[in-house]
Amino acid sequence: MPKAENETAGVELSILMPCLNEAQTLADCIRKAGRFLTENNITGEILIADNGSTDGSIPMAEQEGARVVSVPLRGYGAALGGGIEAARGLYVIMGDADGSYDFSALGEFVNKLHQGYDLVVGNRYKGGIRPGAMPGLHRYLGNPLLSGLGRILFPCAIHDFHCGLRGFRRDAVIGLELTTTGMEYASEMIAKAVIYKLRMTEIPTILHPDGRNRRPHLRTWRDGWRHLKFMVLFKVRWPLFTRGRHQQKR
Repeated sequence: MPKAENETAGVELSILMPCLNEAQTLADCIRKAGRFLTENNITGEILIADNGSTDGSIPMAEQEGARVVSVPLRGYGAALGGGIEAARGLYVIMGDADGSYDFSALGEFVNKLHQGYDLVVGNRYKGGIRPGAMPGLHRYLGNPLLSGLGRILFPCAIHDFHCGLRGFRRDAVIGLELTTTGMEYASEMIAKAVIYKLRMTEIPTILHPDGRNRRPHLRTWRDGWRHLKFMVLFKVRWPLFTRGRHQQKR
């Protein structure tokens, strides 16, 4: 098998941030990610998957030394999918660019990837949710309910299905052929990782308050419904999905 482009490029880690008008917090996130790479002597890149920003996020990211790729198709999942395809690293750590995750504290993610895990997911409930970082409806009802349902439909040891900070082997996630374009992308990644028996684990992750002064992209009822609909329908279609993939490999 020929080496993938990311392997021949000599880049170990891509730190990926989806971006749609994140000028208020993006520079700080990039600086923290850059400090992490430097202090840990990791050959890496900071990759911004821009989803149509108009607030100066793109020139700001480039000025801070990040590489920017444009993803025209709108949506959280679309931006991440485009970013993963463009990433040069053997590993990818993805996280939101709104200041809610500390990109200077990614050491345990890298450690787990070096130990051979294919997918490492943050757990905000074990790490700590800072005051004001998550609405009560999400913290006490939405996330626990959807994550619990997710573990029933797709048995695994992941307890926070929707944590946006996660690391993985790039080739392993590309092999999952993720297709959703919205917030349900997070659930699709875990569901398909279970089906294909990827080696998964979770680590405590601190969630900080969003550093922006505008409304977040997440919409409680719309995106909650999209997660729920995806998980139920995909569970029903699971046998057809796996049978089709098996036939393609023959």
